[in-house]
Amino acid sequence: MRADLLAAEAVQPEVRAFNAAMAERFGSLPSIWDLGLEQARNGGFMPLPPPSPRSYDIAIDDDVTLHVVPCDSPQGVLMHIHGGGFMLGGPAHQDAMLERIARNVGVTCVSVGYRLAPEHPYPAAWDDCAKAANWLFQHAQERFGTDRLLIAGESAGALLAVATLCRNRDRGATIGFKGAALSFGVYDSLMTPSQTLATAGVLKGDDIARIVDAYAPDKAIRRDPELSPLYGDLKGLPPALFTVGTLDAMLDDSMFMYCRWLAAGNTADLALYPGADHAFTETPHPLAAPANARIDAFLTQCLVKA
Repeated sequence: MRADLLAAEAVQPEVRAFNAAMAERFGSLPSIWDLGLEQARNGGFMPLPPPSPRSYDIAIDDDVTLHVVPCDSPQGVLMHIHGGGFMLGGPAHQDAMLERIARNVGVTCVSVGYRLAPEHPYPAAWDDCAKAANWLFQHAQERFGTDRLLIAGESAGALLAVATLCRNRDRGATIGFKGAALSFGVYDSLMTPSQTLATAGVLKGDDIARIVDAYAPDKAIRRDPELSPLYGDLKGLPPALFTVGTLDAMLDDSMFMYCRWLAAGNTADLALYPGADHAFTETPHPLAAPANARIDAFLTQCLVKA
């Protein structure tokens, strides 16, 4: 990790200009709480992108669906877990990203449709992601032509990805994930300093606290490793790439988790992007393209080494 990337001088002029334009355009947007959850989920908070015309869905039980963006000759399968604060988002809302990964990495992408809070708080989403992983362990070869698996998640999805990796390790599965692309994740449901101190940008401390109340209403278990994997046993996990911007309220989470991943004896890289905020890789941010290229290269390398 380069300390100079955290300095104010590291933010490029084009990034400053982009941030100023976004602040002027979106700075007065209503919060999820102002809109109401139903309207926020239906595109009132952020527009819902159309699914890929190549995509299709698989229902693996009454609670869990898998949204598939196929690759013609896949070298592996990427299990993707979407973000949205455990309350928003869906498996078909990031198909442009999944199409990019399918094309550049040569994998079939499978995004998990898990149950959302507050209707379904912990452990619903965790259980659903574990079911999806188990289904892939059993069926990836026959359905997609390969059993080489990768995992990726953004924001809440990154937390769920780590919990899924730990559950898989603990159950002694002979098939495991070969790499994990973890972007701007939340790894401490007790809230890291960068979360609690956030007063500007995409995520603010007060809003994060309300999100935690929704997905983890029982305060007594918020330090449980499944809710706060920063405190968990991380030994025996695959190589990981942690991607985060320096303006992100989840900055500490990625920096701390990167260090803990290494301390547990695993391989990890930390990709810091000066002046980038939460979820910047899914926007026209000047640093989105290089960040996404690094994610694609990391996933490709994990398959090469598998």
